[in-house]
Amino acid sequence: MKRVMLCCLLLCLQSTVYAQYNEIKKWAENELLKTAALRQAHTGICIYEPATGKYWYSYQDNRYFTPASNTKIFTLYTGLRYLGDSLPAVRYLNTDSVLYVKGTGDPSFLHPDYSLQRVLELLQTSKHIAVVPTVNENKRFGPGWAWNDYADYYQSELNDWPMYGNVAHIRHHGDSNLIVPKQFGFSYKNDDTLKELLAERDEHSNQFSLTFNSRDKSLQEAEVPFIVGSTQDLAGRLADTLHRPVSVSDKKGLFTMLNGIPADSLFTPMMHRSDNFFAEQTLMMCAARLWDTISTSRMIDYMLHTYLSNLPDTPHWVDGSGLSRYNLFTPRDFVSVLTDMYKTYDHERLYSIFPTGGKGTLKNYYKGLSVHAKTGTLSGCVALSGYLITSKKKTLVFSVLVNNHNNSGSNVRRAVESFLTQISEHY
Repeated sequence: MKRVMLCCLLLCLQSTVYAQYNEIKKWAENELLKTAALRQAHTGICIYEPATGKYWYSYQDNRYFTPASNTKIFTLYTGLRYLGDSLPAVRYLNTDSVLYVKGTGDPSFLHPDYSLQRVLELLQTSKHIAVVPTVNENKRFGPGWAWNDYADYYQSELNDWPMYGNVAHIRHHGDSNLIVPKQFGFSYKNDDTLKELLAERDEHSNQFSLTFNSRDKSLQEAEVPFIVGSTQDLAGRLADTLHRPVSVSDKKGLFTMLNGIPADSLFTPMMHRSDNFFAEQTLMMCAARLWDTISTSRMIDYMLHTYLSNLPDTPHWVDGSGLSRYNLFTPRDFVSVLTDMYKTYDHERLYSIFPTGGKGTLKNYYKGLSVHAKTGTLSGCVALSGYLITSKKKTLVFSVLVNNHNNSGSNVRRAVESFLTQISEHY
């Protein structure tokens, strides 16, 4: 009798799962995929329940997509694995007369978001300061980045020792103009037809220009990336900041690592505001901590052969931020790494790092829903991958990737939002 009851229960469960799959399949194929926003697009969907190990629905989840900023999910995973509780702020060697310092890629040094400045405290010494170049195999931009975005805030140059987020912070208020770092000069002019401040930089030099509307008396600010240049240029910026000479040295020896800000204080803004600079420097810090050599390609290759060796599909992963269109991932790759994160790390910690419905990059979407997910946007590309907790408290890991759409990004996002909302409300 017990065997018969067990068989009946299993059949009932199978029937329920099958009906659930069919209903979600119907919503996807008859509604989501047939909307004007997605009808001619390349779309992939993967929805998985970690508690049961069951895939609720999949559609082209083994196809490759350009994921845009969803790439930061893999960067976050790498940072969680290798950076520990705090960032590697700098390597240093203290002698009787000289403090030798080497950069580790930490982007928080003199960044306006961070009041904790342990490196600055270290540099407040009476000894002479000498910068030792870190072996850095990266170029100033990632592979496949748009060359003409050099002056846009979201594409700061990458280096072994960032300062001020590697952007010049420009402020205009009334008759006053200010730029930080102060060593950069800039010209300015008035144009009363402008609706907002226009800050620009010469392509090949740190010459900045500012155009403003004189009738606008409000405080206006802008961020424009500067050219980081050589180690000698870095020493010059440090000298300008510390108001004392700083030299460059090739000193060898056993350097000590100084730990900096808590890692999550970088991961959270990296995900919430989709900070490209923080993402790129995260992979660089991981490499610096492992090998004292900065190499994003080496770090990615190492991850693919260790923690990511069992991915369903082998991605083509080239940068930390997702700015590159060379990146190619499948939806089930994202579900795989998100599931591993879910099983490895505290859930509340993960949910706080990811944007939540109604906040961060999701501030206009998923209000009232328990969604913790990373957005991704490039021209023709919209992505969303993360965690959905349904009305019946089931936790789902999902990835929806849309490429080659010829509609507005907001229309695509609304269509995906409607689909995930149906799943959340019904299950």
